[in-house]
Amino acid sequence: MKRICVFCGSSSGGDGAYLDAARAMGNAIVRRKLGLVYGGARIGLMGAMADEMLARGGEVVGVIPRALVEKEVAHNGLTDLRVVESMHERKAVLAELADGFVAMPGGFGTLDELCEALTWGQLWLHRKPCGLLNVRGYFDRLLAFLDHAVAERFLQSEHRDMLLVSADPDQLLNRFAAYTPPVVEKLIELEG
Repeated sequence: MKRICVFCGSSSGGDGAYLDAARAMGNAIVRRKLGLVYGGARIGLMGAMADEMLARGGEVVGVIPRALVEKEVAHNGLTDLRVVESMHERKAVLAELADGFVAMPGGFGTLDELCEALTWGQLWLHRKPCGLLNVRGYFDRLLAFLDHAVAERFLQSEHRDMLLVSADPDQLLNRFAAYTPPVVEKLIELEG
C-alpha cells in the first residue's frame, strides 16, 4: 500500500471526539509511512486530518472540484492539490490514487463516496479494502441496515464482509494490510 483515501466530513461534527479521531487517523497513516488522498478541504474533519499529517511530514494529496475552490474551502498547504471539474471526476481520481478507502463520520458526500467504492469492489472494478472508522458508534445504524440487506437477500454476506470496521485507526489499517477480496462468482440468484 502506498496511499489511503479517507472520506469524511467537511464539518467537525457535534463532539470533539470526531476531530480527535481525524487527527488519530492522520497520525496512524503517517506512522505507517503511507500517504493520504482525500477531498482537499481545509475545514472540518478533512482539514484536521490533513493538518495532522502535514505537521508530521506526511504526504497529503487533495482532490477538489473547482466549484469548492471558488467557495474558498480548498487547503492550499498540501503536498499536491488537484483541481477537477466535477464530483464524478473527483471520485475517479481519488480511486485511482488510493490503495484502500476509509470512511469516517460525515454526511451525504461521505456516504456517496463509500458506497461507490464498495460497489466498485463488489463488481471487481478494484480489489482494494474498504473500511469504516466507527467513531462513537457513528455507523452502527448503517451496519445494522447492511445486515438487514443481507437478511432480505439484497446483499450477499461476502459483499457485506468487504466492509472492514473498527473504532481504532491502527486496528483498521492492520485489517487493511491483511485484506483478501472475496471471490463471488455471481450475484444473488433469482428464485423460480
